[in-house]
Amino acid sequence: MKQPSINVLGGELTPCSTDPLTGFYRDGCCNTGPEDQGRHTVCVIVTAEFLALSKYLGNDLSTPRPEYRFSGLKPGDRWCLCAARFLQAAQEFAAPKVVLEATHARAVDIVPLELLRAHAVGPADEPEG
Repeated sequence: MKQPSINVLGGELTPCSTDPLTGFYRDGCCNTGPEDQGRHTVCVIVTAEFLALSKYLGNDLSTPRPEYRFSGLKPGDRWCLCAARFLQAAQEFAAPKVVLEATHARAVDIVPLELLRAHAVGPADEPEG
């Protein structure tokens, strides 16, 4: 059962990405619930640096995996990231940008709001299209 769709700003959770389709529930949003052990709650805009770190840490997000209907991520893609992985990336100085409106409120159970805000995108940072 999903938690209420509230973002870290206290408003309605906005979609993170439908292309590529993201979210634990593959609904385009960073919704979470008891079955989401990884807490896929942080909406990020991935960077080459982050993708390299993730691959190094054993989670290759850039290689397509057709058996999972996953085309692989490229810099600029938006993705619901596990909160703990975001925290780890921040500690390694490789954190991607965060879309606060699309980041689930439960992310702050693991990542301090101040850290999310420090990596937040502004309108000028958003990719076109």
